Amino acid sequence: MRVITVAPLADGWRLSVETVENDMVFASGAAAEAAARRLALRLSQAGTPAEVRIHLRDNSLGARFICPPAGPKGRGAPAEAPALADLLEAA
Repeated sequence: MRVITVAPLADGWRLSVETVENDMVFASGAAAEAAARRLALRLSQAGTPAEVRIHLRDNSLGARFICPPAGPKGRGAPAEAPALADLLEAA
């Protein structure tokens, strides 16, 4: 399961994905949360379960969302999942 974390910065909000070195920075928490949810949905559609953790300004956990992997869309082998880098660019 990929863990996607949204956390406050001194001046903005950081979206980070475990095992990925490139964090994204947003001006608002709402924008960071929306991007995290979109990324989690895209990961789940690609067959990878994802968890979004939203931290508040005091660093407490404010919300947690789970996106289970999507089931196959019909018969046959599932399509090859896109690379995580491609999903991050789309978010």
